[in-house]
Amino acid sequence: MAGSVNKVILIGHLGADPEIRRLNSGDSVVNFRMATSESWRDKTSGERKEKTEWHTIVCFNENICKVAEQYLKKGMKVYVEGQLSTRKWEDQSGAARYSTEVVLQKFRGELQMLDKSDHPARSPDDYGTQRGGSSRAERVPAEQQSPGMREALDDEIPF
Repeated sequence: MAGSVNKVILIGHLGADPEIRRLNSGDSVVNFRMATSESWRDKTSGERKEKTEWHTIVCFNENICKVAEQYLKKGMKVYVEGQLSTRKWEDQSGAARYSTEVVLQKFRGELQMLDKSDHPARSPDDYGTQRGGSSRAERVPAEQQSPGMREALDDEIPF
């Protein structure tokens, strides 16, 4: 049995444009807040209720930072996969404070933009997953596949 798992998956909307910072090393860090909501119908009143949670996302992954910097905007719907991390800090009065964040580390984490593109230079298919240091696999449309390939894929299962 594995020791433990720390994995968070969220689908929600950005509350503001991402904040991009550069570290002394030159690496980028992207911070943004996203909202997730759940809704239900109150059993006693029949009224529709909604609860919204706000999550702080911190990204250290270079490829995801580039995508976030160029394309993420307030209101966009995104899928985020990362690790939950709580850090301790002191406020101006010296009181201990705690912040819980979803962190996308250098070689872990995932970000998918779920909204259609408003950017003229890219099509909606250009968007998608930025995971770790790898790029998204290319899909070949059926009309570009060779006839032999289409026939092989169209064959019935022999059993």
